[in-house]
Amino acid sequence: MTRWERFLDTFFNVEVMARYLPKIAEGFVVTVELALLVVVSGLALGLLLAVVRTLRVRVLNALIVLYVDLFRALPPLVVIVLVYFGGPAAGWSPSGFVATWLSLAVVLSAFAEEIFWAGILAVPRGQWEAARSTGLGALQTLGWVVLPQAVRMTVPPLTNRTIAITKGTALGSVVAVSEILSSAQTAVSFSFNPSPLTLGAAAYLVLFIPVVMLGRWVETRFAWKR
Repeated sequence: MTRWERFLDTFFNVEVMARYLPKIAEGFVVTVELALLVVVSGLALGLLLAVVRTLRVRVLNALIVLYVDLFRALPPLVVIVLVYFGGPAAGWSPSGFVATWLSLAVVLSAFAEEIFWAGILAVPRGQWEAARSTGLGALQTLGWVVLPQAVRMTVPPLTNRTIAITKGTALGSVVAVSEILSSAQTAVSFSFNPSPLTLGAAAYLVLFIPVVMLGRWVETRFAWKR
């Protein structure tokens, strides 16, 4: 067997790939579900925190800043491990899926809050004053005038951060979430061949290349144009 044939047999063994393709497909579905939950809940929580911060309540703002600084500083893997293994000590035993979802969501929300807050601050003060002069209340001004402009300005950094966090779903393999990487590693253990990892890498490309392309389109379509 030549070196090239040995390489193909090691990393592109068609027989092994075909045998474990259904398992990788199951992991693909889990990864998609997890990524969607992380994105929706993380962005929603981040926007909520940014809105609360506009109320200018000193105690709440201090708590939000502490929350944001804490979860921006901690690596996502550390948060996942703390939630999964520390939860039982507090009387709560989350599954690996739930622990990964909540951990990545709070990390994303911390970054999203700062991005949304920066967008809110970037809206000229005159926009607030003009809206209030028409009789709109503070919350109406925020919701109808300020937030649409702020969100539009935050599209590029928010898109990049969201893509980066969702790729962290692979960290769920550490707490036995049967996503793509975990499924591939299990297949390698049973087959004694790393070809399932190649299949897993292809699954990540199939999943995230469209996401990256969508992110680029969103940036182009909705980004703020001065």
